[in-house]
Amino acid sequence: MDNALPPADELRLVDRELAQLDARRSQLLARRTWLLQVLQPPVTFPAPSRAASGPVADSTPRSAQNVLLTLGGVLLTIAALAFTLVSWGSMGIGGRAAVLGVVTSAALAAPVLLLRRSLGSTAESVAALGLVLMVLDAYALHRVALPDTDALGYTAAASAVLAGAWTAYGSALGRLRIPLPVAVVTAQLPLPLGVLAADGGALALGWAALATAVADLAVVLWVKPAAVRTTAGIGAAVLGGWALVTGGILSLTSAIPAGALLLACAGVALFLAMGAPAGGGRAKVARAAEAASVVAGLAVIVAAGGVLRVVLPGDWEVPGYVLCAVALATVLRSSAPRAVKRGLAGAGAGVLALGVAWALPPVAVALLAPLARTTPVWSGTYTDEVLTWYPSTAPLVLLVAAAALSAVPRLWTRCAALLLTWSLPLSLDLPYAPALGLQLLTTTAALFLAARPGTLTRGIPARPVPARPGTGETGGAGADAGGDTGPRGAETGDDAAGTTADAADPAGDAGDGAAAGPTPQPAVPGSGVAGAGPRGQWAGWGPGAAPGAGGVPASPRDVLGWSALGCALATAASSVAAALDTRPATFTVLGVLLGLFVAVAFLAEGARRAVAACVAVGTAAGIVSAGAAAAELQDHHTALALLVVPAVTAAAGAWLRRHPVTLPVEITGAAVAVLALALAASRPAVLALVLALCGVIAAATAVRPERRPFASWTAAALFLVATWVRLAVWDVETPEAYTLPVTVPALVVGVLRRRRDPEASSWVAYGPGLAATLVPSLFAAWADPDWLRPLLLGLAALVVTLLGARFRLQALLVLGGSVLALDGLHELAPYVVQVVGALPRWLPPALAGLLLLAVGATYEQRLRDARRLRERLGRMR
Repeated sequence: MDNALPPADELRLVDRELAQLDARRSQLLARRTWLLQVLQPPVTFPAPSRAASGPVADSTPRSAQNVLLTLGGVLLTIAALAFTLVSWGSMGIGGRAAVLGVVTSAALAAPVLLLRRSLGSTAESVAALGLVLMVLDAYALHRVALPDTDALGYTAAASAVLAGAWTAYGSALGRLRIPLPVAVVTAQLPLPLGVLAADGGALALGWAALATAVADLAVVLWVKPAAVRTTAGIGAAVLGGWALVTGGILSLTSAIPAGALLLACAGVALFLAMGAPAGGGRAKVARAAEAASVVAGLAVIVAAGGVLRVVLPGDWEVPGYVLCAVALATVLRSSAPRAVKRGLAGAGAGVLALGVAWALPPVAVALLAPLARTTPVWSGTYTDEVLTWYPSTAPLVLLVAAAALSAVPRLWTRCAALLLTWSLPLSLDLPYAPALGLQLLTTTAALFLAARPGTLTRGIPARPVPARPGTGETGGAGADAGGDTGPRGAETGDDAAGTTADAADPAGDAGDGAAAGPTPQPAVPGSGVAGAGPRGQWAGWGPGAAPGAGGVPASPRDVLGWSALGCALATAASSVAAALDTRPATFTVLGVLLGLFVAVAFLAEGARRAVAACVAVGTAAGIVSAGAAAAELQDHHTALALLVVPAVTAAAGAWLRRHPVTLPVEITGAAVAVLALALAASRPAVLALVLALCGVIAAATAVRPERRPFASWTAAALFLVATWVRLAVWDVETPEAYTLPVTVPALVVGVLRRRRDPEASSWVAYGPGLAATLVPSLFAAWADPDWLRPLLLGLAALVVTLLGARFRLQALLVLGGSVLALDGLHELAPYVVQVVGALPRWLPPALAGLLLLAVGATYEQRLRDARRLRERLGRMR
């Protein structure tokens, strides 16, 4: 039963409701203003006192005190340095020791008294001076008492003593902030300097740096002051990185000793990753643990790979590292936290990526070398091989990487595995014929996957995305856009693929919580479903969805299908370029590719079938061009042969009608026609024939209702240009021969337009046609010394003007009158020049002045006449 109100009543009801809402909103805004006034009491400004009437200070007492204390400490430090290094020689040994001892003791004791009087800033400045004096004491002791001691060894010992003394001093005076961080910085020196003093070598120096970093980490974990922990953390990062880089470099020459250092670094990093660092939020702790795990994984891979370098031949060094990376990503599965496993797997993935980058140059050369040929086409001389020196183990690296990535249920890893599998045949060093056949087989397999990408999407977990409001469409968690059903979304992360999955996604969070199933999506208003979506979004694509058209996540079939099609196009282009070495290979490759792309155009889905159809048209054009070259036809004859392709595409378009591939195929056929026109440009007579034939094809296409407007105009333009080219071949220079074929049809179209739409403007109906002839004829008449052309042009312009005045058509009146006036001026110009030459030179300026006076005197009348003329013209069509 329909209880809807009449439109007028419903409109009044809506207006009444809107008025009530506006009134209620005004009440709420007024109440809100009052509440804000209640909650924020008025600010009262005290009356300025007599003391406050002076200038306003631009710094606080505390900041000014800090500046003064800092400057004082710096000056005292400079004075102490000058005294020790410059003026030291003027005093005896007793005086020197007494002065430094007294000053240092006073500087270290003064902060105790200052802290008792709550002078913390002053105590900090004096304590800093004391620390500097202790360094100067150590220097003086070496210069006076121990001059023969090794400088590095003495510096190491002095650094240890000073670090211990400053630690004790800072611990005793806990309110001082400087001594403990300075003690941590000084503690970084004893072990490395001691190794350098003992000539321990790079490996021993790395161990010393690692030991110092371990001590720093202990400070970070067990000491509370934040400044001390920060300083120790920076020292641990610097020295730990030093030890790691040292071990990595030494692993190239001394694999086993350097491997022990690297494993020790890995153990320290794993210890940090397993035990969550104190402080910070949960996400920060997870990132720190993951970074430490990455460092540990890299250290283990470099150590194991260095050992393999000793036993493997030179060509197998990079594959050895790659195998270690894959082993780390797949074997290290334990009860460790997820961040640790993700970091280890990420290290393996990084090394695997470097190995793939090392193995890709032969693939690039195989693809691009045929395009940069230096030999003639069909010469039978093959292109020279470029990377003959490259290790033969590069395909093995690609194979291992493809196998490792294909086992990971993530979309981007499947795409990477597809690319690596496609590049594997290209990296093989094969003779010409087997290499060309393998490229065709690779293209065939890639095109099959482009047409049927469902085989690549199996095993990829999907999670639903929200549906558009009001659509009610739902997206299953395990189904993609093509209907292929994958496993349940619960089988992701470590439970489904182990740490290998983490290797493929070391930084994303898509695998978190995978054991509980897909991440639930919020309900969408109007859809009636929670977490429903038109397409599946893969949990493994990364932090977000793979965007598709209109912001909708793309389906796995689309992503993998387009990836496969891109691989197929690249291999097809390379195989065609390589096949140009011999004539049989050219026709064989082009014929096979034509059949393959035609099949994909029928079997694929979406825009991929349109791309395949367009490539098939281009391949057919290549076959026609190759046939013309085999028949030794000239370029203009090849142009005529190429017209077969647009004719066939136009016929196919008429047969397919509104099929999705019809328009792309016809556009590609038109591009081939443009190529034919370019080839025929060297022979104008043949060019006119080619233009006419293209016009015939366009006219045949214009019969179809969906192509009629555009194709009809295209056919007319082609016929017109063909006529012009033919006239140029016949050496016709009369402009009317070129313009009248445009003017007559244009005027006919204008007459038909005005009959159908009497309100149409005369400029739209007749303006283009008339201008096409009158304007070029006017230019020709001004350059023509004969009288016939200006006379005929004047008569034609007069007829046009009279017709415009008779039928009140603005375009005819303006164009005809303007051309008539300019044509008449052209005829009178010689006489005007003669008259002006016979007159005195003062007469033209005088006449111009009189004319200006006359116009000025009757300015208002002339203005009214001009306005009246404009109104009359405006009333015309």
